[in-house]
Amino acid sequence: MSELAYVLEPQTPADSEVIARLNDRVFGPGRFARTAYRLREETPPDLSLSCVAWIGPLLVGANAMTPIFIGETPALLLGPLIVEPVFRSRGIGEALVKRSLDCARDAGSRLVLLVGDEPYYGRMGFLRTASGRITFPGPVDPARVLYCELQPGAVEGVSGKVRGG
Repeated sequence: MSELAYVLEPQTPADSEVIARLNDRVFGPGRFARTAYRLREETPPDLSLSCVAWIGPLLVGANAMTPIFIGETPALLLGPLIVEPVFRSRGIGEALVKRSLDCARDAGSRLVLLVGDEPYYGRMGFLRTASGRITFPGPVDPARVLYCELQPGAVEGVSGKVRGG
């Protein structure tokens, strides 16, 4: 497969409509019932930590970093990570995540949480949380609750319910 020339940039408010359409195509209307989506409705993403991927004038991927609290500990919630289906398996999703993690680390954030597949996100430094230590306000498969420490020891002692920041 040939290398694609894509550009990663921070999200801007002008990107919101095209991201919403991409979200509709990739995840459909059922996504609004998911707990992580409901949390994102409470708090807008930090656009300086959220990224988009462009191939020419075409937005082909996006992700968001939303401020949250785990108990009383500030953190970020990564997601949704969206890549246009025809451009999957080309490294765009991983590049978006890594860029957002780097931006969050540079901004002084310590901890990122997500609900996702450990085999995929584990390549980017995410680990499964201890069972029952971090809970969501709605149904979430505990095996899919993952974290990434941006600062060593950031997850130590962190527990509680996730809420919007």
